[in-house]
Amino acid sequence: MRSVTINPARMCQPIGAMYALFGVHAAVSLVHGSQGCAAYPMRMFNRHFRELVQVAVSSLGEDASVFGGKKNLTTAIKNVIARRHPELIGVITTCLSETIGDDIDGIIREGKYECKVVPIHTPSYVGSHVTGYDNALCSLVSHLSEEPDAVDERINIVPGMVNPGDVMEIKQMLDSMNVSYTILNDISETLNAPLMLPKPPFPEGGTSVDEIEDCANACGVISLCEHAGGSAAVFLKGKYGMAADTICPIGVENTDRFLDAVCDMTGGGIPNSLEKERGRLIDAMVDVHMKTYGKRAAIFADPDIALALAEFVTELGMDVVIISSSTASRKFLQKAKSVTDGGEILNGRDLYELHRAVKDREVDILFGNTKCKPIAKDEGVAFVRCGFPVYDRVGYHRYGIMGYHGGVYLTDMIMNAILEWEERE
Repeated sequence: MRSVTINPARMCQPIGAMYALFGVHAAVSLVHGSQGCAAYPMRMFNRHFRELVQVAVSSLGEDASVFGGKKNLTTAIKNVIARRHPELIGVITTCLSETIGDDIDGIIREGKYECKVVPIHTPSYVGSHVTGYDNALCSLVSHLSEEPDAVDERINIVPGMVNPGDVMEIKQMLDSMNVSYTILNDISETLNAPLMLPKPPFPEGGTSVDEIEDCANACGVISLCEHAGGSAAVFLKGKYGMAADTICPIGVENTDRFLDAVCDMTGGGIPNSLEKERGRLIDAMVDVHMKTYGKRAAIFADPDIALALAEFVTELGMDVVIISSSTASRKFLQKAKSVTDGGEILNGRDLYELHRAVKDREVDILFGNTKCKPIAKDEGVAFVRCGFPVYDRVGYHRYGIMGYHGGVYLTDMIMNAILEWEERE
């Protein structure tokens, strides 16, 4: 067993926390750490979304490392309010601020600010970006949600670390069902904003602070990614007693289950338009089955996305010989055993280990983010880009792979990757 990481596959917790905050309208991520803790994530988001994202930082230095960062944090909060006039500031901790022991909860309570300020604990030396997203969303819901006064038929949807196109697919399905909903949190417009002048101080869209405060009045909550946002759903279920479920709607069966859960919670029905979309997905799968059947697939993604992808490619007739996630999880390990028939499970391993497995298992097609591209190239296998980050292609974030319509797009991507692989010299 190696005691060193080679070619790490995971990202730090603050990246996931920023991802969650980008889905809140007029919110600012304030990183309580060094400048590099904001610069690197901004570059990563800019490359994936091709959007200008802004992150504030308290700029901790040597003196703060010794004497504490209270002064830096209070000054940073006041500066952000004066310059940006946000509705919400999420204070995101880092390795440094957690190690020196800054009591950010107490510091925030002492101050009287013109906007909501929420502490988010994301030490980078444990967990991953998935953990950071989960911690951030749970913190937002637990600090902002208010006691229900008039529970209605609205549902809460917790999307997790998915793309704007995925959130748009979910919203379109719910709209066609005439279901009222709140997306916790909605990046469909904030990270896919139109270019308009004059430029607004914050992108339009996103979940408002009022909507988060009112989320306890919903009749239920569905988390699309248990590891990224599932804690918020558990909190809402535990404190307010609302119905809760976890379903990642990638593929036919998972999307069926998602829509059934929505109907059970709201009493709604499935319209004919969605029945047609389901039929188009099945038709697309039939069209390509002669090429997908029997292909040996390796999948690398965040835990819930990897599991859902594995179920979908199984529907396409593929054999999942490797399923890998950079975020170690007992739940992932247990569920991965049920979606692979003797396949190799890499739980919290690095890309070096993934490369070794792809070589040993004679893989035909690899699913993964841009960092997996060298593996596919070296081993001469087909490559389907998925997850975060994808920065060697333009526009990936605009298209969803969730829902029936997203399944058609994903099927086409898989088929085209196989065709390109067969045409290689």
